[in-house]
Amino acid sequence: MPDKIHTNRLSHATSPYLLQHAHNPVDWYPWGEEALAKARAGNKPILLSIGYSACHWCHVMAHESFEDEATAQVMNERFVNIKVDREERPDLDKIYQAAYQLLNGRGGGWPLTMFLTPDDQAPFLGGTYFPKEPRYGMPAFKELLSGISSYYRDHEAEVRQQNIALLKALQAEPSNQGKSGYTLNSTPLQEVRDQLVASFDPVHGGFGAAPKFPHPTHIERLLRRWAQTGADGEPDREAGAAAMVTLRQMALGGIYDHLDGGFYRYSVDAHWMIPHFEKMLYDNGSLLSLYSEAWQATGEPLFKQVVEETAVWVIREMQAPEGGYYSSLDADSEGEEGKFYTWTPTAVRTLLDPAEYQVFAAHFGLEREANFEGHWHLYVADDMGTVARRAGIEPDRARDLLQSACHKLYLERSQRIGPGRDEKILTAWNGLMIKGMASAGRYLERQDFVTSAEQALDFIRHRLWRDGRLLAVYTDGKAHLAGYLDDYALLLDGILELLQLRWRDGELDFAIALAEVLLHHFQDSRNGGFYFTADDHEKLIQRPKPVYDEALPAGNGIAARVLLKLGHLLGSMPYLAAAERALKWAWPTLEQIPTACGALALALEEYYRPGQIIILQGPEDAIESWRTRCLQAYAPGRFTLAIPPTAGPLPGILAARAAQPIPVAYLCSGNSCSPPVTSLEDLEAALSATEIRPLR
Repeated sequence: MPDKIHTNRLSHATSPYLLQHAHNPVDWYPWGEEALAKARAGNKPILLSIGYSACHWCHVMAHESFEDEATAQVMNERFVNIKVDREERPDLDKIYQAAYQLLNGRGGGWPLTMFLTPDDQAPFLGGTYFPKEPRYGMPAFKELLSGISSYYRDHEAEVRQQNIALLKALQAEPSNQGKSGYTLNSTPLQEVRDQLVASFDPVHGGFGAAPKFPHPTHIERLLRRWAQTGADGEPDREAGAAAMVTLRQMALGGIYDHLDGGFYRYSVDAHWMIPHFEKMLYDNGSLLSLYSEAWQATGEPLFKQVVEETAVWVIREMQAPEGGYYSSLDADSEGEEGKFYTWTPTAVRTLLDPAEYQVFAAHFGLEREANFEGHWHLYVADDMGTVARRAGIEPDRARDLLQSACHKLYLERSQRIGPGRDEKILTAWNGLMIKGMASAGRYLERQDFVTSAEQALDFIRHRLWRDGRLLAVYTDGKAHLAGYLDDYALLLDGILELLQLRWRDGELDFAIALAEVLLHHFQDSRNGGFYFTADDHEKLIQRPKPVYDEALPAGNGIAARVLLKLGHLLGSMPYLAAAERALKWAWPTLEQIPTACGALALALEEYYRPGQIIILQGPEDAIESWRTRCLQAYAPGRFTLAIPPTAGPLPGILAARAAQPIPVAYLCSGNSCSPPVTSLEDLEAALSATEIRPLR
């Protein structure tokens, strides 16, 4: 632990990550004018360190270097040191990750260590983790610091000349990006399908080699392709296999927590066996939506189990009493990665009776070699049918024994010192989880999941919506930092999913207010697309326009999808035009690297093949059964809104569809609508003619 005799300026921060460094001997500053002014006044280069609280290698570098007096002395003498939480300031992280790639010719990561010129914050050198002593082919951090300081002092003119080219590259869009005259078509959708199927691992699932990440937008694209072609009569079995095998293998692998639910960040191996143990809200929000849809499309019990367990874990461990969702669980506990989650056969045997142990050990691989640093991390080694046969018992008996054993181990594990929880509440990540919990509640018919999503949305409206704008972060009673593109787009996406489950006055108006901010403060009115920061945001060396999916889906893709949906719902041409302009702006990249643009590819599909909008109006009790029927099938392009007669004034073309004394359904696709439907039998016929039937 750092020596508490030291206290630096981070002690006043709200970020749990910054507070972890508040007692380093390093004279840390948060990003802000105080630090930038000090750098300018002393012509000292800036050492910018970006990380987050659940990051294992961030902890390693902190312990090795930032808690070391000798290293801190060099940092304090030669640099102005700025620490940034990338989850609070994704704008800074995007800019300096892009700069790292330009400087080094490869992608970066966390911790990100960048060296900036003092007057304009332009990066001239960067790396990620640096060790205290020379190893892994890297120099010792302290010697590196001395060398960089001396180089900047002796070669400042050369550094600034290099920075001219770097800043020009950062600020420029590709030469063909945003050009007018592009005609959108479905070609990239086929390219995404072909490239993903070609890179699919047919044995273990996933795409490419280790490390393996879930990539929810990839799986969603393949799931939609499989279901849509199945509805057309000839299912794309290769796309279906790639989606289903990947979902199945992740659910059976060690990337999933078999005792408590929820997914870890990624797998370090090709088998999904050993994860990087941090649990992130955004991963689990996206995967909740995806597994919910997969359960509805296939009826596979494993997918339902994953949704149920993960949603229960979210409510129990990740939802604040005030309603919002916390950010993450650390990879480490007691200073060791994965210590909280691993076992030994001896420890397990002492907790279980012999029959329970026999089933548990066979199912979760305790009979095989240790798979994590001399310990056993749980993954499904043998299915329950095989385990039951070998044990000579009925499958139902084996499942009962497994359930009892898992409960005992869960209780035992809950007594351990757990990983740290980052309790800041991020608007964008909450948007993902609101959608995930709403999807889980919809497809599993669980009102408690829907209620959880409502509580999170209410929290954001009350605590993070100020004067017609979103704030990005809430921690310890303080909401701050101007919202980013992801905050608006992902929250809007979550609201639209939740609106399908019930009507609450004010929520559609809130969604429209978010869309209006997107158009008026984030849209590039000249070239199309959306900037990551608003037009009145702090001026930085770059104003990013995200096109590629990263840990979160690209904000431009989500913005295009929600504006298409809202535009068709309300008959709003400005929303539809903004979505089309975003797709045309991104078109060159979509054509060249479609698999890197999963969110935009999904938006392109909804542009090219508009979904079905269903508006239900009439007596509330009567239209409830109609709403339930509309939401039953796996129909990812369908949006259903049931509006009771007590609803307040309605916006857009909804205002022209007055409430009726009998139930009535208005069905539209794109710019065309069918005659109103006034009987459940006629609605059934209309839905059956257009919907995607579950592929069992």
